[in-house]
Amino acid sequence: MQRIVLAEDMHMIRAALAALLDLEPDMEVVAQADRGADAVAAVLRTGADTAVLDIDMPGMDGITAAARLREQAPECRTLILTGMGRPGQLWRALDAKVCGFLVKDASSEELIGAVRRVGAGRRVIDPELAISAWEIGDNPLTARESEMLTLVGDGVEAAQIACATSLSVGTVRNYLTAIVNKLGARNRVDALRVARENGWLA
Repeated sequence: MQRIVLAEDMHMIRAALAALLDLEPDMEVVAQADRGADAVAAVLRTGADTAVLDIDMPGMDGITAAARLREQAPECRTLILTGMGRPGQLWRALDAKVCGFLVKDASSEELIGAVRRVGAGRRVIDPELAISAWEIGDNPLTARESEMLTLVGDGVEAAQIACATSLSVGTVRNYLTAIVNKLGARNRVDALRVARENGWLA
């Protein structure tokens, strides 16, 4: 029997997914959670062998939860569900050593098959998203560049970024110019759009 922890922050979707999986004779949803941290705790408490994790949850997201499970419960295999598959998210998930990555508009048969294959130790990745990720490549931004672009997205000015990062204003501007050039963007706002659309910002 495949023992599953299901994490999804939208109650109706979580209930529907749980009901769907529980209909399968070889599957049992042993716990449900609406936050990543609670999903990790549930796996540790129940000894579940599979965790189905929504990518976007309050607090700890699904990919971070999967990485935590890799450390604390390596025998538990993880499947990430996402509403909008972005190549950058797939690269992050693969870095976290997830076993599967599936978009939520997959059919119920595809979902059940994916959960079953992940539980059997196989990898499951949405093929169209895998092709897109391969074509676009991994996140070209360094951790520092991602941090700065995230601050730009929060409306923080260069002088404030300089204070927050202990850099000079000139160095911050050089970083932002490099980010714009690296992403082939027109300006900072366009760079932010490109990074978000590709899932390169957490």
